[in-house]
Amino acid sequence: MVIKVYIASSSGSVAVKKRQQAVVGFLEANRISFQEVDITNVEERRLWMYQHIPPEKHPDKSNPLPPQIFNGDCYCGDYEDFFQSKENNTVFTFLGLSSPPSVKV
Repeated sequence: MVIKVYIASSSGSVAVKKRQQAVVGFLEANRISFQEVDITNVEERRLWMYQHIPPEKHPDKSNPLPPQIFNGDCYCGDYEDFFQSKENNTVFTFLGLSSPPSVKV
């Protein structure tokens, strides 16, 4: 399974951009393989993301905002969930990964 981070490359929100950068930066720094999925110009990607986020994670009056994180088709969580797992040192569990990637020497 591949980790997918759903982003919006042309978001007008500084907060969304910072959250996207925080998730992507962490994954890159920890050598966790992932794929960015830009929902900006492809309606099917955006709809897929919305349809695969559990109803309890949908805001009352709007659509869920990026970044949204999946392991394959399995929903992991949003930025708040990611941040909490980072604070608790449980990111690999949050992402559905068994252990940190091994570093070749």
